[in-house]
Amino acid sequence: MSIGLGIFLFVVGAILTFALEVDLGWLNLDLVGYLLMGAGVVITIIGLALLARRRSAVTTERTVADPVSGERVARRETSVSGDDTTV
Repeated sequence: MSIGLGIFLFVVGAILTFALEVDLGWLNLDLVGYLLMGAGVVITIIGLALLARRRSAVTTERTVADPVSGERVARRETSVSGDDTTV
């Protein structure tokens, strides 16, 4: 969601800065546009950093000896979670 919000803010800021030729005495639309574009870039970078940080791989390897037959069973699990933040 933050990546989309960052792109939206950047686009709105670019429209205010480069596409509109409205002169308001009490508001400088160029400055507001540049501020929105800067905020959009910062939010997009933060969103990408959080997205990269959330993707972590967890590998679990277990070796169990069967008490009845004495056979050793090895089990290996690998999972990638985007929502789980536990390590």
